Amino acid sequence: METYSKSFIPEEKPKKNLKWLWITIFAVLGAGIIAWCVYNAVKAQNGFAIFGFSTKNLKGLETYSVIGLLLGAFLIIALGNLLGRITIKGLSLGTSGVFLVAILFGYLYTLIPSDMPILKVFSISDSNHVMSVIYGEVIQNIGLILFVGAVGFIAGPNFFRNFKINAKSYVLLGAVIILIGAGLAIGFALIPGIGSGFSVGILSGSLTTTPGYSAALGAATTESQKAMITLGHAIAYPFGVVGVVLFVQIIPKILKADMNVERKLLLAGLEEKKKEKKGLFNIDEYGFGSFAIAIILGLILGSIKIPLSSDGYSSTCFNLGNTGGVLIMCLIMGHFGKMGKMSLEIPDKTLKVFRELGLTLFLVGAGVSGGVSLVSAIASSTHGAMIVLYGFIGGVVMTIVPMIVGFIIAKKVLKLPLLNNLGSITGGMTSTPALGSLIGVAQTDDVASAYASTYPIALVLIVFASQLIVTLI
Repeated sequence: METYSKSFIPEEKPKKNLKWLWITIFAVLGAGIIAWCVYNAVKAQNGFAIFGFSTKNLKGLETYSVIGLLLGAFLIIALGNLLGRITIKGLSLGTSGVFLVAILFGYLYTLIPSDMPILKVFSISDSNHVMSVIYGEVIQNIGLILFVGAVGFIAGPNFFRNFKINAKSYVLLGAVIILIGAGLAIGFALIPGIGSGFSVGILSGSLTTTPGYSAALGAATTESQKAMITLGHAIAYPFGVVGVVLFVQIIPKILKADMNVERKLLLAGLEEKKKEKKGLFNIDEYGFGSFAIAIILGLILGSIKIPLSSDGYSSTCFNLGNTGGVLIMCLIMGHFGKMGKMSLEIPDKTLKVFRELGLTLFLVGAGVSGGVSLVSAIASSTHGAMIVLYGFIGGVVMTIVPMIVGFIIAKKVLKLPLLNNLGSITGGMTSTPALGSLIGVAQTDDVASAYASTYPIALVLIVFASQLIVTLI
């Protein structure tokens, strides 16, 4: 056999590795671009000129682009969820951590940009007030619609059966919560120097109810009364959110509730077998189209105005608003599951994403606008720091007392199971964030049915109560 020495085997030429060459090229290019940007920023004496946060509008005024808005919103969400993860003795803020961070941002937005230059990225100035509107109106309402729409579809299949079984209890509990709150507001209004405007503002803030707040403003007869309503609402609103969220977490721990048992009690007699619906078509795989149709119809329903006096539409009117209209329509469509030959069923994964995303966006918008409103309301008030302290104490009382009394009545008199009880409490307090927290505590979406059953009752009563207190006291 022929053998060949190693020297006769041809050596393979090593392949040229171009990786480091390309890295070097891109590093040089990147360094050059950065150096060029820094040079021009120094030349312009504006370090933030590197980023496309600001621009000049048609009037030549410096405004801040949508990048600043989005950066602020997602920064709030990131920091808020980190805060919400902090657990102390089993209690956590959860998604409501977003709300507290958003309030802080709302406060920071009111600072003069030159005092803290970094805030210019997010600043809400006279030339850029539209950002405040976007946070407080657009982001908040989009989030609210997504949340209540998802809750409506989730609760829909069992809602009417649940309401039929517990209708009297839910109606009574909703009425008790609002009447206790209204009674406390009347008592607070009679304290010398407080007045009905400030007191009813605290009531609407404690219940985090925009319709009640709007109804009170509509019934006010003077600008000073409107200012006091706004001040009271702004002071009481933060604890109105956080207080109910903590309440639905604390009560199960105090009672040492077994959630497996409580979930069974919640679902007792409410299990509904899903019937296979043949011959129906879906608009899309994820149910976006069906959800959009429900939202459209809900917004139309919520916008219908009902005059509350003989003066007709020129005077105070009642309407269900975005929350009530969308919730009721999604409950109905979630219950029937179809419209003609079109399926209205939405996958659970879509509804859960909408629910959590909606709650987060709502808290971002509500927190930022709440922080801005709180600072501006206090700054414009001529009543001094003591009125703020009185307002905070009044807000704490009007948040906690109705919940405690309502819970005891639901437990001892109405004999409602724990999760039905707490779900109804969140509806009676018209607290969207608290429902989100309760769903996490209960580990079931079915608590939304109790919320949805009580919420409309509380909504109607708080509107009438707010108007009566302002008018008669």
